Amino acid sequence: MGDLLNAADKAGLYQIVAVSDVYGPRRDAVKERSKGIATTHVDYREVLQQQIDAILIASPDHWHVRMAVDALAAGKDVYLEKPVTHTLEEGATLTRAVRSGKQILQCGMQQRSWSHFRDAVELIQGGSLGRVPQVRTYWWQNYRAGGAPKAVDTQALDWKQWLGGAPEQAFSEEKFYRWRWFWNFGGGAMTDLFTHWIDVAHWAMKSDQPREAQMLGDKYIFEQWDCPDTVQAALRYPGFDVVYEGMMASSIDDGGLEFRGTEATMKLNRNGFGVYHEGVLGRENPVLRADSFRDGTIDHMQNFFECIKSRKEPNAPVETGVAAARAGQIANLAYRGNGQIAWPAK
Repeated sequence: MGDLLNAADKAGLYQIVAVSDVYGPRRDAVKERSKGIATTHVDYREVLQQQIDAILIASPDHWHVRMAVDALAAGKDVYLEKPVTHTLEEGATLTRAVRSGKQILQCGMQQRSWSHFRDAVELIQGGSLGRVPQVRTYWWQNYRAGGAPKAVDTQALDWKQWLGGAPEQAFSEEKFYRWRWFWNFGGGAMTDLFTHWIDVAHWAMKSDQPREAQMLGDKYIFEQWDCPDTVQAALRYPGFDVVYEGMMASSIDDGGLEFRGTEATMKLNRNGFGVYHEGVLGRENPVLRADSFRDGTIDHMQNFFECIKSRKEPNAPVETGVAAARAGQIANLAYRGNGQIAWPAK
């Protein structure tokens, strides 16, 4: 939530009037940020009863759809962090909730508002790379860096409320802080990280439904997790393939995409992009380069604020978020099965 509020601070005029969190110190931090104005609540439904325009949802994934549907029903516009769904079935539920009403829902796929990503997609769709049969994506992070997280004051935490609809289980600091890596609450790298990049691939390639997926994953470092910490995955779309690789104990190279075309290759990340033409001497130097100097989350939040006023479609409508989450969820189904899956599943 801190990153979203930082972006909101820079995006435009807004006021924090209420905060809900099941952990007291986090509620208090947001109240302090609001200069004492915000009311604090353990139950998010109390926030929805207030006279406010919009809700920012940055809960663990298993709460996303429930909170968003309730907020929409209460007449609130919603910024919903990715992945917007925790299960495949929730996609239809969320889409129906948005499209049956008039509320704005912006999915937290901020690349959709990031200027150089928009320029990159325009180049790809304009044919600058030729035919693109392969998109390579990757994201490496190091969860061993930074030391142990701050101890949780369990007296200030409503663990049962945090679990929500998840199976009852004992409190665990690992689950509380690293919930993304447990199936009850998240979906590992494929729904946390890959979701961002597959959304860019869907956008650029104008195709958002994989026909089949394969995934090889292992818990080499973090054996206490449910989800694999080391992943190689491949998804086949009509006319092109998308591959992903990553691991969570090495951060060299960070994250990015490569669109491999017959005429040129584009290397794209959050810092900018370069286009490298086939047959050109000095191929290590891009023929075209664009660099980014502003966090796209700011522009994405600004777009959300503008849509609250204009009632226009946001840059990342519900269907884009559902499709991006779905791709990662399909890959996870392959991993949890025999390593591959055809889609739609028979």
